[in-house]
Amino acid sequence: MKAFGKILLGLAALLALLLVIGWFAFQRPDTSYSTLEAKYGGGESEYLTLPGGVRAHYRDEGNPNGPVLVMVHGFSASLHTWEPWVQRLGADYRIISLDLPGHGLTRAPEGYSATMDGYADFVDAVTQRLGVTKFTLIGNSMGGHTAWVYALKNPEKLDGLVLVDSAGWPQSEGGDDPMVFKVLGNPVGRAVIGKLDSTSMVRGGLQAAFEPAPQMADDAMVERYVQMARAPGHRDIILSLMTNRASRPDATTQKLAAIKVPTLIMQGDTDRLIPAADAQKFAAAIPGSTLIMYERTGHIPMEQIPDKSAADLKAWLQTTVHRALA
Repeated sequence: MKAFGKILLGLAALLALLLVIGWFAFQRPDTSYSTLEAKYGGGESEYLTLPGGVRAHYRDEGNPNGPVLVMVHGFSASLHTWEPWVQRLGADYRIISLDLPGHGLTRAPEGYSATMDGYADFVDAVTQRLGVTKFTLIGNSMGGHTAWVYALKNPEKLDGLVLVDSAGWPQSEGGDDPMVFKVLGNPVGRAVIGKLDSTSMVRGGLQAAFEPAPQMADDAMVERYVQMARAPGHRDIILSLMTNRASRPDATTQKLAAIKVPTLIMQGDTDRLIPAADAQKFAAAIPGSTLIMYERTGHIPMEQIPDKSAADLKAWLQTTVHRALA
């Protein structure tokens, strides 16, 4: 019996040793901004420093004399998600895409507290510095959440609002969170994922975002998401967004009824992150809004079906926003 007990203690000690070795083996250090900028910056990338110490990464592309579109990405993404639309719409529009603090190549000072309200102010600060006084604001997922918050705070600055698989409704029913979001939703999981190599979970999250075409989340895309998340300070900000529920104000019918600018809502019907029912709620709550539902399309229509989604956006802009401006 004593011998058996010693064996169990030995196995437990061995398991503990393996866990410790595994912990240190899979931890990943930060990736420097200089390394990331060299790889992902591109010739169109520009930077500006805002009050408070945020160094914003943005791109100002397309037709400099065209109507202005400002595009805001989703959670843990970057401005690269808009490249398919920039390619298809750039001949007619001036397109400003940006990285939110804690994402992409935008640098935030230590202790930066990310909130949707703060992100809306960040969008406002960047557009002011670029001298843009009127524009159509487009946001995907968390960027959509940022966009409708911005529309409530600065209605006079918008000529249009586009919500692409937008977040914001409380306790969404029907969503099927991939493993990465389930892990992030747990305090212990947040502590662990902040230190470990998250490649497999990121891959799973991206594959879920492209449902029913998970193969679109290729190795290069997964690597970009993983490396961007390792920029100094990013992991703390991304994890804090999951921790601080108060940073993400809920959408309500009463709030959204105050949005009077022309609004387009675009939604994939197989989105596993934002249920299609949430898009219908936005459409019902925002007066005069237009809803386009895409069949067999996931969370990122601008990447999954770029031709169709860009054409629909352009048609809506020409018949709704620009006609209203004329």
